[in-house]
Amino acid sequence: MTEPGRLFILSAPSGAGKTTLRKFLCEAMPSLSYSVSFTTRKPRPGEVEGRDYRFITREEFEKGIESGRFAEWAQVHGNLYGTSADFIRRELERGASVVLDIDVVGAKKLTAAFPDAVTIFVRPPSMEALRERLTGRGTDAPSVVARRLENAEW
Repeated sequence: MTEPGRLFILSAPSGAGKTTLRKFLCEAMPSLSYSVSFTTRKPRPGEVEGRDYRFITREEFEKGIESGRFAEWAQVHGNLYGTSADFIRRELERGASVVLDIDVVGAKKLTAAFPDAVTIFVRPPSMEALRERLTGRGTDAPSVVARRLENAEW
């Protein structure tokens, strides 16, 4: 019998560096499986379907909620984000370790469903550094950046 894999959950406010850290981990440890999150938001420049996110419609997402497709899901900044329950279970059962990069609310939901998960919180160096990162992206309206900063303070 194969020993089950481990679930690693990286969580942080938007812009704190969790995606950069996750990419580094996956490059350093090629056997680590990355669970690509589903979202209803539009792709940012340079993002690739299936690599960065699985971009789906709000209708598809809502059907997934009803069918239990997601181990966790949340509405964040007006968009829906979720993690595939089937992917996590399948990978852990085959003995693979899985890494996720999700928001703090999603991390709390996942630890309830997977109590043996290892959680890692990535803290930005300061709120000013976070503000600079978010505005430097150039992908969000000032109102969205302000909302992300408010959520990060929480």
